[in-house]
Amino acid sequence: MFTGIVQGIATVEQITDRPGLRSFTLRFPPGFAQGLAIGASVSTDGVCLTVTALRGDDAADFDVMLQSLNLTSLGSLVEGSRVNVERAARDGAEIGGHPLSGHIDFTAQVAEVRRPENNQVLRIQVPSPWMRYVFAKGYIAVNGASLTVAEADRRAGWFEVWLIPETLRMTTFGEKGPGDRLNIEIERQTQVFVDTVRDTLDERLGPLMPLLEQFLAEKGLGTELLAGSAPRLDGPIRS
Repeated sequence: MFTGIVQGIATVEQITDRPGLRSFTLRFPPGFAQGLAIGASVSTDGVCLTVTALRGDDAADFDVMLQSLNLTSLGSLVEGSRVNVERAARDGAEIGGHPLSGHIDFTAQVAEVRRPENNQVLRIQVPSPWMRYVFAKGYIAVNGASLTVAEADRRAGWFEVWLIPETLRMTTFGEKGPGDRLNIEIERQTQVFVDTVRDTLDERLGPLMPLLEQFLAEKGLGTELLAGSAPRLDGPIRS
């Protein structure tokens, strides 16, 4: 498990391809790899990878299967690429973000970047039907970072996150531009809530559901609102 608090930026030092497999050597920031062992888990741009070899005090190898390369942004990495990294959480560790598995649900694209004073705003375009799990003020993981959704537009299929200077310093988000691919892991409690509501509605309403969904879509709403309220996602805004 990971906390979604990125601990530093690693650099892809070497890439080795084998049939159905690609190996990455990552060079970590000073101190990151202290006590790291073979078999340990490291979140790499949000993807949980396993250490397969250690290279001195600040580098390690990771094997990535073909499916993971296709389903995440790791397949587009080249030597010199920079990635967000976080080591697996220890028992009793403070969860400064929200619990993450390191299993990516989908990739999205940066649609727009705005830079108001002392901030950076990323508008992220989301493929259907994943927007049903994205709520303003809800949690979401982007390239391994636990962030709070500032604004979401279901009809247009995008959400925005605001990033403070400290987040930009500790991550690669400052390097992202329109068209860049991002790894997204949705918040599991939100997914369970939305899917449970949809299954219940399907059971009770049956043939009426397509008409109801069309009506709500025209109003810019989702079927989860029929449960009485959107998922409660209390907590501080993180950027």
